[in-house]
Formats: sequence, C-alpha cells, structure tokens
Amino acid sequence: MRYSFIIPVYNRPDELRELLESITLQQLNDYEVIVIEDGSSLTSEAVIHDFTPTIHSLHYYQVPNGGPSRARNIGVGYAMGDYIIILDSDVVLPAGYLQAVDTALRGQAIDAFGGPDAASDDFTPIQKAINYAMTSPLTTGGIRGGSASAMEQFKPRSFNLGCRRELYLHLGGFDESLRFGEDIDFSLRLIKAGAKTALIPEAFVYHKRRVDFRRFFKQVHNSGIARIHLETRHPGSTHLVHLLPALFTVFSVLALCSGVGIGLLILLGLVFFIDAWLRTRDGEVALLAVPACFIQLWGYGSGFLRAWWRKYVMRGKEFTAFHDNFYD
Repeated sequence: MRYSFIIPVYNRPDELRELLESITLQQLNDYEVIVIEDGSSLTSEAVIHDFTPTIHSLHYYQVPNGGPSRARNIGVGYAMGDYIIILDSDVVLPAGYLQAVDTALRGQAIDAFGGPDAASDDFTPIQKAINYAMTSPLTTGGIRGGSASAMEQFKPRSFNLGCRRELYLHLGGFDESLRFGEDIDFSLRLIKAGAKTALIPEAFVYHKRRVDFRRFFKQVHNSGIARIHLETRHPGSTHLVHLLPALFTVFSVLALCSGVGIGLLILLGLVFFIDAWLRTRDGEVALLAVPACFIQLWGYGSGFLRAWWRKYVMRGKEFTAFHDNFYD
C-alpha cells in the first residue's frame, strides 16, 4: 500500500463525514484511511459504519483524549502505507488531490510534503475571509496560499502533511508536549535530519476552519506564543517574517495612542479590501477580510510579544494562553 490517511477527530462527526466523502472521490485508490477518535463524547461510529462498505480499507480506533499530536502518532503506528498523509478533520479534498501527490512523488525524491489550503464556493463569508487572511502574502500567509519562499526550505503544516512513514517513525513523530507549533517543530526536525521537503501546489485542500473572529484571535495568538517556544527548541529558526506581525502590533498601538499613523492603518485596511475583492470578487468577503487580516496580524504579534516578554524578561517557562482543549 502506498498511502495512509491519518485523521484525528474530536466531537466532529459531520466534519469527518465530509472529509471521508471527498476521499471516496479520489482518482487514485491505493490508500487506507485511519481515523483516531480522540476521546470524543460525540463519536463518529455511525459515520464509520456508513463508509465501511465504500472505503475498502477504513480503520477506526477510539483512544482517551490526549490531543491531536498523540492521536496522529497513534494513527501512524497502525499505518501500513509507504507514505502517511495527516489531515485535519475540517478539510475536504478535491478529487485530484491524491493524484497530484502521487505525480509529484514519482517525479522527484521527496521525503515530506504539504499543500496549500483554499476556500471552496460553499464556504461562509467569514470562512472565506479568514482563509484570505491566512493565505495572503500581505499577512505573511503566502505558503498556506501556495507560494513558497526560495530563501528557506518548505515546512509542511499538520492540516495537510505527508511524510515517508519510516522517516516519521524514525523522528518520533509529533512532540506530544506541544499544544501549538507542533507541526513546525516536526518540520524543523525533518530539515535537521536532512529530509527533502516540498510544497505541492496542486495538492491543496479546502480548509473550513469553523471559527469566528474571537476563536480566530485565540488561534493565532497561541501561534505567536509558539514561535518563541520554537526558537528555544530550534535556535535560529525565527526569521524576519515572524517578527513583522510583532512590529506591526507595536506600530498599531503607538498609532492608536498618539493619533500619528492612523491614516496608514486605514490605508492598509483599504489595501486588504481591494486585494481580497480582486481575489474573491465578493464585496462581503472583502469587507470581512479587513478585520480578519488585522486580527491575524495583531493576534500573532501580541502572542509573540507576550511570550518574548515572559521568556526573556521574566525568565518564565513555556505556556499557552488559551487552552480549553487541544482543538479549535
């Protein structure tokens, strides 16, 4: 068997149903699907039952809640494929996803890979706006949107991450002690091990992100905190692009307090609106993209600054600001 899909799920059977449906539509059939139910109170047993006749190699395991990293590692332990493909439960695959992956892997030597996330037509306006904020180069989200910097090796993200199974096991999989940034930590360990990573632009997923602006802020704030923790574990891994949201956050506070520079913030908001409209041709999405972009920058920047202060000034330990559970 060539591919093993690994899907952790927590209280989201409807999400899993959509993802499994999209897997059945793949143009390539050399795969198995491993679903890890991570201590859910609302299980996916009925969904698994419905798809068992359709997906010939569908495996379902229920484990005590331990977070997505642990669930992924458990899933890979059961996998038989040459490559494992880890997906978040809130993604949907286009029909050509697996064929795009297979074509890329047969064309060159790749140890680990990932693809962009995109918005499908059935997304709500706020989902499309958040997707824009997370994938636009204007908010440092270019790689998620399908463009990789030539200045550094691509780092796969856990919503859409593939790896040679033997290499994943050799590296010990995801660090289960990390609540955020665990995928970047894994990617940095991949690179240190000399692995060849690649962005496959055609292997995109539709990433639904069922969050509102409040939860979106919490997510990106924790990501900013995680960047400081990652720098501790991987010195030199922080680059200018990671500092920009923090610098922007400081500038925004000074601008709002002094009144100087507010015009620049308004101008930037206009740029976000115009660019989002050009990309989506949807006025409502473009309007929502403005607060989404500012939330993405301020959330990440404030988390980065908060963790920097706590670590380098207060000499504190690792922490996570928002941690009701492991899942959004």
